[in-house]
Amino acid sequence: MNSSVRSDLAIESAEMFNKTEKLRGVRIYEEEGKTSDIHITRVIVENAEGAEKLGKDIGEYITLEVPMLDQTDVSYHREITGEVARQLKKLIPDIKNKKILVAGIGNREMSPDALGPMVAEHLFITRHLIREYGRTSDITRGMGCVSALSPGVMAQTGIETREILLGTVNMTKPDVLIAIDALAARSAHRLNKTIQITNTGIAPGSGIGNRRFGINEESMGIPVIAIGIPTVIDAATIVNDMVGNLLEVLNQTKNSLSEKIQESVGYFDDQERYQLMRELMAPEMMHMFVTPKNIDEIIVQMSYTLSESINQICHSLS
Repeated sequence: MNSSVRSDLAIESAEMFNKTEKLRGVRIYEEEGKTSDIHITRVIVENAEGAEKLGKDIGEYITLEVPMLDQTDVSYHREITGEVARQLKKLIPDIKNKKILVAGIGNREMSPDALGPMVAEHLFITRHLIREYGRTSDITRGMGCVSALSPGVMAQTGIETREILLGTVNMTKPDVLIAIDALAARSAHRLNKTIQITNTGIAPGSGIGNRRFGINEESMGIPVIAIGIPTVIDAATIVNDMVGNLLEVLNQTKNSLSEKIQESVGYFDDQERYQLMRELMAPEMMHMFVTPKNIDEIIVQMSYTLSESINQICHSLS
């Protein structure tokens, strides 16, 4: 796979291979969620061969494709919350008995990158109460042990996110770290409509070509679960998709002009055409990323959905 194709989603990396090509060391399962219209894909990278082929670390990647994730239907978001909680429980079965640290990765001042910090803001934080009263008191009955922080980005702090989190982990001794971050997608139809959950951790900025040090079990010393939603795509993707749509139309239009265009552009497969679009774009557009104009509203909605999922699996307050 060409690593220059910008995406944080394992499902998109898998899709870039020809459907007839067997991915050694990678297993893919599909299922429908308990909530209608939610499609779940599990990509399991089993070994080093699969990791190298897919360009993803060894582990499990759970992708929830949710067509209405960016909508404001409150009742539907409750159903999404329940599905995300169910998938998290599969990765952390006894989460209520563990000390959880949630890290909201990203820049709170930039809407497309504010998902992580906003999720952290909405969480029910209890570590201080557990430390004060213990787990068996009337005050803390039903509460899990949850702490959270938003470490900001290197441009704000001058410190790597990994360094801040490692110091916090060493001092507070959580059992599990849950990292929340905005992602980059390769496909426009997955923008703000997909949730990825993985036990491989996260590499902040990797989807936009700004890969930082990884936040994973190896670097943190504890299991790391990463949850992300793609909020941006690069400009080359949009141009490539438009060209793809044009070729489909031309394929149904038989004339000399359409045949010439197909001969010149239709010769390439999707990945090669994407690289061609990047090379043809003006230099100032090559590093441009695009997000919907109402991203502020979308981020707020999605942050509540994810925070409620974490609150649901960490606490038993009802």
